[in-house]
Amino acid sequence: MGREKWGTKLGFMLAAMGSAVGLGNIWRFSFVAGNNGGGAFLILYLLFVLLIGVPLLLTEVSIGRKAESDVVGSFQKLAPKTPWYLTGFFGVASAFLILGFYAVVAGWAIFYFWNYINGSFFTSPEAGYEGAFGQFISHTWHPIAWTALFMILTIVIVLSGVKKGIEGANKIFMPLLALILIGLAFFSLSLEGASEGLKFLFQPDWSAFSKPSIYIAALGQAFFSLSLGMGAMLTYGSYLTKENKLPSATLGIGFMDTFFAVISGVVIFPAVFAFGIDPSSGPPLVFITLPSIFEQMPFGGIIGLVFFFALILASLSSSVSILEVPTAYFMRVLGWTRFKTSVLMGSIMFVLGIGVSLGFGIWSGITPIGDLNILDSMDYVASNILLPLGGLSMALLMGWRLKKSEALDATDLKNGIIGNVWLFIVKYLAPIMIIVIFLNQIGVISL
Repeated sequence: MGREKWGTKLGFMLAAMGSAVGLGNIWRFSFVAGNNGGGAFLILYLLFVLLIGVPLLLTEVSIGRKAESDVVGSFQKLAPKTPWYLTGFFGVASAFLILGFYAVVAGWAIFYFWNYINGSFFTSPEAGYEGAFGQFISHTWHPIAWTALFMILTIVIVLSGVKKGIEGANKIFMPLLALILIGLAFFSLSLEGASEGLKFLFQPDWSAFSKPSIYIAALGQAFFSLSLGMGAMLTYGSYLTKENKLPSATLGIGFMDTFFAVISGVVIFPAVFAFGIDPSSGPPLVFITLPSIFEQMPFGGIIGLVFFFALILASLSSSVSILEVPTAYFMRVLGWTRFKTSVLMGSIMFVLGIGVSLGFGIWSGITPIGDLNILDSMDYVASNILLPLGGLSMALLMGWRLKKSEALDATDLKNGIIGNVWLFIVKYLAPIMIIVIFLNQIGVISL
C-alpha cells in the first residue's frame, strides 16, 4: 500500500496550521507577552517568526516531502549509513512527553467547557475560581477522566487517516476557531477601558529592547509556536505530493499562526485591562483570571463557553499532529495498521498523563527536576532540550549534509537571492540562535 497523501494543498495548510495553533498561541503567547512588556515583545516575536521560524518551517516540511517518510526514516533516507537518524528520536520522545502533559491541560479545558454548559461557572463557585480550580486539579481521578476523553477524541481523529481524519477535522476546526476568536476579539474591544489593553499589546516600551531576556522569550515563542523541531511538520510534509509548492505554503502557515497568536492577545489583553487585572499573571491567566473576568461581563457565561470551546478546538488540532509523529514511525517500523498503532501510542501517552495529573494531587511532592513538578519537568525536557536539538539537527542536515542544489531543489527555491538568504539562515543564523536558546534555557549561559 502506498503512503497516504493529503487531499489538497489547502488541507495540508489547514492541518499544519492546526498543528501550530494550539494552547501555545492562546494562553502561552498571552502570558509570555504579558511578562515581557507587550508591544516590544510582539515586534521581536513577529521579526523572529519571519526571520527564523518560517525558514525552519520550510526546512522541516521539505525534509519530510523529499524523503516521504517519518521523522526517523527521513534522516535514514537523506543521510544513509550515518548515525544521523538517531536525532529523529528527539521528535518521537518529545511527542510522548508533550502530549502526555498537553492532554491533561486540554482535559481541564473540557472540564471548564462542561461547567459553562451546565451553568456552574457562569458565576463564581463557592470556593471561588481559584479554589475550584485547585480542588479540581488535585482530585485523584476527576482530571484523569477528562484527560481520557480528550485522548479518545485525538485517537479517533488520527486512526481515521490523513485525508479523512486529520485533514477532514482541520477543515472544520480552523475556520471555526478563526471565526470564534475574531468574534471574541470584537466583543473584548467593546469593553470600557479596552484601549489600554491595545496600547499594551501594540505600543512598544522602547526601553524593553535593552533587556536580553526579551529576545530569548520572543525567539523561544516563535520557535515553539510553529511546532518546530518535534517532527510534526516533517511528518505532515511527507504526505505532500511533489506538485505542491512549499515556499508559499509555509509562508501562509507562518502568517496564519501569527494571526491566531495576535488575535488571542486582542481577545485577552483588552479584557484584562478593562477589569484591572495584572497582564503578567502567568499561566493561571486562562483558568483563574479569565473566568473571573467573564463573570463581570455582560453575557459573560456565554463568552466563557465559547472561549473554552475554542481552546478545545485549538488543543485538538495540535494534539492530532503530535500523536501522528510516533504513529507514522511505528507503523513503518513494525508494519502495524494505523488503527492499532494510534490506539497503542495514544494509550501510552494517556498513561503518562495519569502521572502528570497525579502530580497536582497525591504525587505533588514528586519533583523530577529541581523543584519542578511532573508536568513542568516533562515540559522542561521537551521544550528546552528535545525540541531545540530536533530543530538543530534538521537545520544542520539541510544546511550542511545536503548539497546546495539538493537543498534548494527540496524546498522549491531557486539559486537566487531568496534561495541564498534562506540557505544562510538555515546554515548559520538558525543554528546559532537555537544553540543560544538551548544554552540559556539549561542554565549554561545567562542572558
